[in-house]
Amino acid sequence: MFNVTEIRRQFPALNEEYDGRKAIFFDNPGGTQVHENVIGAMVDYLTRRNSNTHGLFETSRRTDAVIAEAHQAVADLLGCDADEVVFGSNMTSLTFHLSRSLAQDLEPGDEVLVTRLDHDANVMPWALAAQAQGARVQWADIDVESGTLDMEDLRAKITPRTKIAAFGYASNATGTVNDVATIVAWAREAGALTFVDAVQYAPHGLIDVQALGCDFLACSSYKFFGPHSGQLFGKREHLRRLQAYRVRPTGEELPDKWETGTQNHEAMAGVTAAIDYLARLGVEYGAAAAADNRRQKLSAAWTVIQAYERMLIERLITGLLNLPGIRIYGLTAPADWDRRVATVAVRRRGVTPARLAQALADENIFAWNGNFYALAASERMGVEASGGWLRLGLVHYNTMEEVDHCLRLLEAAC
Repeated sequence: MFNVTEIRRQFPALNEEYDGRKAIFFDNPGGTQVHENVIGAMVDYLTRRNSNTHGLFETSRRTDAVIAEAHQAVADLLGCDADEVVFGSNMTSLTFHLSRSLAQDLEPGDEVLVTRLDHDANVMPWALAAQAQGARVQWADIDVESGTLDMEDLRAKITPRTKIAAFGYASNATGTVNDVATIVAWAREAGALTFVDAVQYAPHGLIDVQALGCDFLACSSYKFFGPHSGQLFGKREHLRRLQAYRVRPTGEELPDKWETGTQNHEAMAGVTAAIDYLARLGVEYGAAAAADNRRQKLSAAWTVIQAYERMLIERLITGLLNLPGIRIYGLTAPADWDRRVATVAVRRRGVTPARLAQALADENIFAWNGNFYALAASERMGVEASGGWLRLGLVHYNTMEEVDHCLRLLEAAC
């Protein structure tokens, strides 16, 4: 029932020509292409609603409505309340902003836990916060063979001294999905706050912050078919209690106290449109009805998306395993495919990741090479000094034919 051909028609970039040819976008972990409704919503905002907030005139009232709608849309996406959603320019900026506030609760002798699997945006904000307060950074290790967190090592490093535990939902390098609920439970038992980087998981599955029990979670809409913007969930009790670095007229109301300066209102309009696009998939292809609420529609959509992406994963990993000299970093066994998203990091013996990426780029297949800011993972897995990985990242608008074409080119690459 999943009509990927019809879905692809709704993404203008997929139908553009680059150097006279259409492109294959496997660079999705760095940023997905944008749905046509997102573009339309942003143009509509800039044409009919463009203003600053809280004025008595029409365009300002329309802007206030756009902002409220965006907060509610993200709340529906994450399973929280609208006043627990904070917008910012990106996940990295929001994380630094929050870490500065949480640092005020740290003292010498306290510990902050980070992992070697994470994007550096979920490492350095916490490491610098700890450094500023004389606290200690603890690093949870990686199981190098599976590309997963070493859960035994992580559990041992959560102690009564741990005040903050920061970790990812899914690795932006290996694609492996972490057992977030278990880590949150361990941290809560020790009295620590938890921060989850869900940027890489958000395009692939439903997020439920209530079920996870986390204190904070961040994502970025340009990874789920929307504009460049970041979103942060924070439990209301924390957002109210913590000091936000802000100007005085902002006030103490949530989420205003955390959203410093004028926000990117046109991006907010685009975020709502991106989430509504996903919700519509739940009606068109899932089990949701038009009368269901947005959260129910999103849940139905992710069920369908994950089923389709599972087929893409099977095609890609099976094909890669049959290529000579290819090593996949991360989970490869069929029994483990439910523990990964459709992002795969590979190397080929005797060929640098940059040469592989260039061979694909020459045929208009766009894919990243390097460490993708997962610096600690690249170092720990022993590939940083030799160029990192080639990363192939798929989402629901990619096709089996694109996967097959990529595999043929990788087989021919030398």
